[in-house]
Amino acid sequence: MHLTDAASAVTAGASDPLWWRSAVIYQVYVRSFADSDGDGTGDLRGVRSRLGYLKELGVDALWFNPWYPSPFADGGYDVSDYRDIHPSFGTLEDAELLIADALALGIRTIIDVVPNHVSSEHPWFRAALAAGPGSPERERFWFHPGKGPNGDLMPTNWVSNFQGDTWTRTTNPDGTPGEWYLHLFTPEQPDLNWSHPDVRREHEEILRFWFDRGVAGVRIDSAGLLIKDPALPEVPAETAPGQHPTEDRDEVHEVYRAWRRIADSYEGTRVLVGEVWVPDASRFAAYLRPDEMHTAFNFDFMSRPWDAAELRGSIDLMLAAHAPVGAPSTWVLSNHDVTRPVTRYGRDDSGFAFARKRFDTPTDLDLGARRARAAALLTAALPGSLYLYQGDELGLPEVELPREVLEDPMHFRSGGVDPGRDGCRVPLPWRGTAAPFGFSPADASAAPWLPQPADWAALSVQAQEADPGSMLWLYRQALRLRRREAALGDGSLTWLDSEPQVLAFRRGESFISVTNLGGEPVALPDHESILLASTPLVGGLLPPDSTAWLHRST
Repeated sequence: MHLTDAASAVTAGASDPLWWRSAVIYQVYVRSFADSDGDGTGDLRGVRSRLGYLKELGVDALWFNPWYPSPFADGGYDVSDYRDIHPSFGTLEDAELLIADALALGIRTIIDVVPNHVSSEHPWFRAALAAGPGSPERERFWFHPGKGPNGDLMPTNWVSNFQGDTWTRTTNPDGTPGEWYLHLFTPEQPDLNWSHPDVRREHEEILRFWFDRGVAGVRIDSAGLLIKDPALPEVPAETAPGQHPTEDRDEVHEVYRAWRRIADSYEGTRVLVGEVWVPDASRFAAYLRPDEMHTAFNFDFMSRPWDAAELRGSIDLMLAAHAPVGAPSTWVLSNHDVTRPVTRYGRDDSGFAFARKRFDTPTDLDLGARRARAAALLTAALPGSLYLYQGDELGLPEVELPREVLEDPMHFRSGGVDPGRDGCRVPLPWRGTAAPFGFSPADASAAPWLPQPADWAALSVQAQEADPGSMLWLYRQALRLRRREAALGDGSLTWLDSEPQVLAFRRGESFISVTNLGGEPVALPDHESILLASTPLVGGLLPPDSTAWLHRST
């Protein structure tokens, strides 16, 4: 596909400049979506073959986790080349064809960019190691002498986002210990120095490279971590806003203002979406000022337990945080890092925190599935845009995998107590009664890269398409109604009086959503008709762990 064709396609498909404010965005973890060539790894041709499914589901955009060349030390978030596609996933031409084919169906493409770090196999880092201390090549990273008489102590005691140390020592050409380099994640992911003009210029050129190929947006990984305090202070017990040595420093906003100028220079709305883990609501909203990002992930809601007060508190908090900057909130129940809703909501601790993940946690999957259905309708009715992680529309549970197949560095850097994130990355079941359930061709030469549970036949797309009571049917109906009902998507919300364990609100004049998080059935507000319910009503009452969408005449 020629670049001019890609640009024309995006312009032709960009009739709504505010599409991102109400969009339903489906997260594609390519490695686990669909395998076209039988090597056990999902690929872009596999995604292209399933675009009809995604169109039928009712999504507006696809967000792809990193699809670039990578050694996969961290699931592809260790990028070695931003201008190509990992060979296991296909070619650059495959990506261009996928972008164009999806857009022809009215589905935009959002790609992942990982600006905090690159792979240790990236040409810049390999050149830095070869060039040695004091070289211009090392100035693009955070190389630093160690402390102590022989430099044997790390420059700081900062803790990795994956637990453990954040500094690794190099070895000089003569075999003696050398400088240390910083990595807030794994040692295979050296952090970039965003004070260096090469780093800023390179990423701006990467944005243009993909915007020129028709990409409609960029999701920014670990967006608040780019800027570090060059004085390398230790992390104090308490930090003033903007003063943490590695997180949410004020200078980071200069980066995103520059990126926004690039995005705005293209026809059609090209969006910036931030992965922003910032607990302070006002600091979070600062990333969404009109000259910075368009939206950011709302992790607060996803982390809350299944409790009416908790969820209402999160909804109010996030709507209030977004209001001063005029940005829409995003709503998401899970992603490639987080325990799937069917499993999470079936546990005594139904919230989410990385530090609490453990093997053999008791789970009531029937309860979790009921709550996940209710949560699906609740989130789809909230104001703003909606993110859906692949497989959640099938009600897939988290898979507790055998330890010998785990790949996630979070597992290994926890000393083996954390099961890691591979359990939500198991390849999707499409059809059939046995693995690989249509994920790979019938004559595949290799098994899926992670094993699928033997009992997933009932959760396949094929099985659920034939079952009006399935999770897939519920999602398809919900997304059709969300598109049809003018009050849904971007806009406002009005809470209705309700019992303490009930969340009831109105959108517009005629749409009502009611979620019962209590232990007893509840009466519904006055209404004309029921548009959709996550479980059947009993005697006209909404059962526990259920959501109903209602229409009332105005």
